[in-house]
Amino acid sequence: MRDFTFQNATKVIFGRGAEEAVGAEAAALARKVLLHYGGGSVKRSGLFDRVVASLTEAGVDVVELGGVKPNPRLSLVEEGIALCRRERVDLILAVGGGSVIDSAKAIALGVPADGPLWDFFEGRAKPGEALPVGVILTLPAAGSETSPVSVITNERGLYKKGFRNALLRPRFALLNPELTFSLPAEQTRAGAVDMLAHVMERYFTNERDVELTDRLCEATMRTIVANLPRALTDPENYAARAELMWASTVAHCDLLDTGREGDWASHKIEHELSALYDVAHGIGLAVVFPAWMDYVVDHDPSRFAQFAHRVWDVEPDFFDPGRTAREGIARVVAFLRSCGLPTTLQELAIGDDRFDEMARKAVESGPIGAFVPLGESDVRAILERCR
Repeated sequence: MRDFTFQNATKVIFGRGAEEAVGAEAAALARKVLLHYGGGSVKRSGLFDRVVASLTEAGVDVVELGGVKPNPRLSLVEEGIALCRRERVDLILAVGGGSVIDSAKAIALGVPADGPLWDFFEGRAKPGEALPVGVILTLPAAGSETSPVSVITNERGLYKKGFRNALLRPRFALLNPELTFSLPAEQTRAGAVDMLAHVMERYFTNERDVELTDRLCEATMRTIVANLPRALTDPENYAARAELMWASTVAHCDLLDTGREGDWASHKIEHELSALYDVAHGIGLAVVFPAWMDYVVDHDPSRFAQFAHRVWDVEPDFFDPGRTAREGIARVVAFLRSCGLPTTLQELAIGDDRFDEMARKAVESGPIGAFVPLGESDVRAILERCR
């Protein structure tokens, strides 16, 4: 196990009616907020009006900016930065899922910055400050509600990149599972794959003697696998929705990182896919992750065999851990398909004509992945397995 420092300062309020605390939480940090959201569902559901009423009652002024799309765009972030500077906003409130939260974090980063925001994502600049961010979560998936990461797509060149800094960790996150009852099945599926992938990225590590976090990862993955079908069958099943919502947070709050080094190659490969084709992140991961597993399984068949046995209940073959490992990968694919998820690029109507471009972009800053470092030819081979 590696030495580590763990600190997560996000205040989480979880349960029915959690969003009603937004006025009090925001008032403790700000006088004027940017209420940042995606499409019209926030307004159609009445959540927008309830949030504004709570903020107004607490004496907090509201400026709004909607229009966040999946794979949030740099252009809207830049619009938000200009709006916040003009209106002297001092808190960014994200009402939505991971895309809205990531966009809100990027705005918070850019408001006090001197240079271009994209310099942070390119590694050319480091922030000294950022506006505080608050969250009302409506789509459990990315775990952005307690993470210090923002992922943004730059339309100029079609690059999708992430930036990590403790300044971006939200100050508070309000999590009410009831707000997810009306989610379309496709968003529920994609969100669950995103959180499952977050755990798998951490699980496949070369670090030894990490039994505790192995078990925490396994419990989180089993919880997701057990509750996604329940939520798809009965969308208003509070218990299933609550388990998924908390699993999303636990998967990406850094607790499961402790003492170990994760991989993250699958995420970086998927970023190229969604940057070029605007694929929902979880959908892209459903295609990429099994292909990555198939490509690297022989690096450590025993870890894959442990994953197969503990998470997917594969009977271990002690004489051939590789067989157990590959059966585990097969069960991942079978589970994804049983939940209505695509597992090939063909199902997404994506061909192989831009594989070379994606592979090149994925490794522009050097090899990706820690479990097995991957170069351009490796990424291309994994994309071939996605077909």
